[in-house]
Amino acid sequence: MATRVDTLEPLPAPEPERPPGRRLSPAEWARENLFGSALDAVLTVLFALLLGWALYRVGKFVLVDARWEIIDRNITNLMVARFPREELWRIWAALFVLGASLGFGAGAAATSRRRDVEEGRAAPPGQVGVLRRVGPVVALVAVLLWFASSLETTILTLGVAAVAAGAYLGGRRVSWRAARFVPIVLGGIVIAFLIVAAFGGVGWDNWGGLILTLFLAVAGILISFPLGVLLALGRRSSLPAVRVVCVAYIELVRGVPLIALLFMGAFMIGFFLPPGADRPSLVTRALIALVLFTAAYVAEIVRGGLQSVPRGQIEAAQALGLSPLRVTGLIVLPQALRNVIPGLVGQFISLYKDTSLVFIVGLTDLLGVAENITKQPDFLAQGLIVETLLFASFVYWTGSYWMSRESQRLERRLGLGER
Repeated sequence: MATRVDTLEPLPAPEPERPPGRRLSPAEWARENLFGSALDAVLTVLFALLLGWALYRVGKFVLVDARWEIIDRNITNLMVARFPREELWRIWAALFVLGASLGFGAGAAATSRRRDVEEGRAAPPGQVGVLRRVGPVVALVAVLLWFASSLETTILTLGVAAVAAGAYLGGRRVSWRAARFVPIVLGGIVIAFLIVAAFGGVGWDNWGGLILTLFLAVAGILISFPLGVLLALGRRSSLPAVRVVCVAYIELVRGVPLIALLFMGAFMIGFFLPPGADRPSLVTRALIALVLFTAAYVAEIVRGGLQSVPRGQIEAAQALGLSPLRVTGLIVLPQALRNVIPGLVGQFISLYKDTSLVFIVGLTDLLGVAENITKQPDFLAQGLIVETLLFASFVYWTGSYWMSRESQRLERRLGLGER
């Protein structure tokens, strides 16, 4: 009796895997990501045509149709608004201090990064990544210098860049860990602020334009972050009184729009002060509202990170005899903050953009100046609001994109999502 033998077709040979660390060429990347199938090819062509049309329209408006005279003649107003012109040297001095501190910090960070690469704990940075990080900022500075059309401004800007480059080279010669040069950067920010506002300087009430926007954003981030961390820890506290207060604050603030808090800060803070006490300046009241609002959201983001830390690590640390404070500071909090970097940076980007709302309570930030200059007699009723809003949007996008790229770089360095 004949037996039937089933014939099996041989399995296709597996595609050879790409060696680890090998970068794809542009043609290989396009073939793998854009034209991998017929549907991918069709979608790539359609979106390329749509993107090309959009770029053509935007480029035609920016380079041909737009009337940039309103920006050209008001570039100083957009940068500093009512800031006294005879005191502009304070801003330049602050920029030199910031350039030195940030350059030194970046150099020290590069040294730490290089050590991690040599020891195999990190991958070497690519040149494309560096261009993506600093490209928009360089483009913004170039645009500002183009509109300024001033030799003195150009020389001072190059001087700030030279000081930052020299400090960067000096920072690369140190062997400090990252945690040791952070106080230097923060100290530089504080000194720059004191140069502008303290010791007979210009008060906050005379600040405006981009300098006010950056101040509210940076001060809001630096103050709301530690406050939000404390609120998150307080919400998980074993003390009922602390936990109830933190939960009540977080839920109450998160349920109120930011505009409402800004109005409350502008008009109601005086009711909470003792009789005869002077009310803080309008800038201070707006900053308080921004900090209180952002801290509540930071607390919830950090609380999510705290819940992601395995309970076994906490029990192991307690078994080793660590105090609750050391367990939180050395074991729990570093892992929690590492896990929520994307959420934190997203909230800080939102804060940076939300500073434009202070125009509602009477402050002339960048967006407020962009609207006010269209009411000047030379530009009244000429429909130039598009040019001013486009310029302001470019400034906001530059800052947001830079924070986003730095966040991604920090995630890659810490190996977030990889291990």
